[in-house]
Amino acid sequence: MKKFIDIKDAVAVMAKLVNSKRVEGVLYVDENTGRLTFKAYNRQSRVRERDRLVRKLPWGWVKESHERIKVHASLPKEVGTADMMWLLDENTRDAKNALIERELDNLF
Repeated sequence: MKKFIDIKDAVAVMAKLVNSKRVEGVLYVDENTGRLTFKAYNRQSRVRERDRLVRKLPWGWVKESHERIKVHASLPKEVGTADMMWLLDENTRDAKNALIERELDNLF
């Protein structure tokens, strides 16, 4: 059995096929015409700016993205709970100081 397929935006689809590219899309039966139709997805690559390192901390880092300030801490388990709580406080204090220095650098 032979079927005919309507291709929406056939010029763009053929340009990709000629360049040996794969074309992703959806194949469906059109409600109005009842014909088999192919509609290619409009895939666009997302280019995202990398996070900027504000400061490297002894147990992690502070980074700045376009919308957020990120603080990461990774502590070894063998230090114990009491020391771990103290290290977390120190890490947070260092992160706060890094943010203050970042603001002062931006001011002057």
